[in-house]
Amino acid sequence: MSEIKIPELAESITEGTISEWLVGKGDKVEKGDAVVELETDKVNVEVNSDYAGVITEIIQEEGADVEVGDVIAKVDENAEAGGSASGEEEKEEPASDSKEEKASEPDSSKEAEKEEKPEKQDDSSESSQDVIASPAARKRARELGIDLSDVQARDPLGRIRPEDVDSAAKGGSEQKESKPAKKEEPKQSEKTEFDKPVERIKMSRRRQTIARNLVEVQQESAMLTTFNEVDMSAVMELRNKRKEDFKEKHGVKLGFMSFFTKAVIGALKDFPLLNAEIQGKEIVKKHFYDIGIAVSTDEGLVVPVVRDADKLDFAGVEKEIGNLGQKAINKELSLKDLQGGSFTITNGGTFGSMLSTPILNSPQVGILGMHNIQKRPMVMPDDSIEVRPMMYLAVSYDHRIVDGKEAVQFLVRIKELLEDPYDLLLEG
Repeated sequence: MSEIKIPELAESITEGTISEWLVGKGDKVEKGDAVVELETDKVNVEVNSDYAGVITEIIQEEGADVEVGDVIAKVDENAEAGGSASGEEEKEEPASDSKEEKASEPDSSKEAEKEEKPEKQDDSSESSQDVIASPAARKRARELGIDLSDVQARDPLGRIRPEDVDSAAKGGSEQKESKPAKKEEPKQSEKTEFDKPVERIKMSRRRQTIARNLVEVQQESAMLTTFNEVDMSAVMELRNKRKEDFKEKHGVKLGFMSFFTKAVIGALKDFPLLNAEIQGKEIVKKHFYDIGIAVSTDEGLVVPVVRDADKLDFAGVEKEIGNLGQKAINKELSLKDLQGGSFTITNGGTFGSMLSTPILNSPQVGILGMHNIQKRPMVMPDDSIEVRPMMYLAVSYDHRIVDGKEAVQFLVRIKELLEDPYDLLLEG
């Protein structure tokens, strides 16, 4: 009998949640076949079988949290599809009979304890199914026979860790008696009863990660936002003149994102601290321009990265953004597509947003927020009033290394480049 285990996924990913089993008990698989889809903090990945044979046991069900090295299923390399289940039962029945015959022997009580232990673990996992806990904590709780719903989390986000389980095991009834009020409060807030109909939906692993990261970045950075507005007349005029020839020549539409990407790169070259990050007591200035483009999906916001965007022309930027956006929609993004990035652009205008304060994509120290284009009366240099297509821009930045003056000038530079886009075409 061979075991299917969670393999090494990536340097930054050590755990995940079983999203969907692609095979069932009794199904025949070949070596290399995908057997399960695993949801990680960043992307969904498929786990393949290292063996050819028949799935005889599925150990971890859908929704279970697992970590690298965990056994999730068993494969019989000598079994035939459809016949493995009965074969296993036939093999197990004589074994159980022999155990009954040896019930009078001294070691029979130990065997009974071993058989009862899995039942206890199953009951515990069912009662703690809705508890947010790391896979290591769940494993530790199973080993100690502790119900996770009885464990007090020290994490401010309520996530239970192995040390919390150990603490609960040592404290026992004393912990329950000494801190009853503290334990009940989070339970009541999580399980508030309503007089009117509600629906409870378990947060996906990715949504939990997004929530945790958004809280952490606001706690760990001195985030501020500055605003400006840009007249989009020149960009729209240039785009309308060139879009047909551009599509015919390059096979891709000329959108707004290539203009904004190029404008951001131009501004980052003038104000390099917005293209940096903090590592301990050091500021790391990045002399490359890997621009993250935020993309909204059904499972949440993802930020695939356009690598070396400064070395791409307008067509190259548009093609890369289009490819990454399609991969995000089809759930085909790889970890490589999401890792790194030196600055991020997010476009809330796609959904009609007029103004917003984007949150930093840690460890980056700057993010540009685009918004919808609205026609507004504007006072021109000669004091005449004209109706112009205007867009509000927002730059959020980490005030620990970026001063307000620098952030404001950075945004003004983006405005200048967009209002005179011919310079972008010449430089890009």
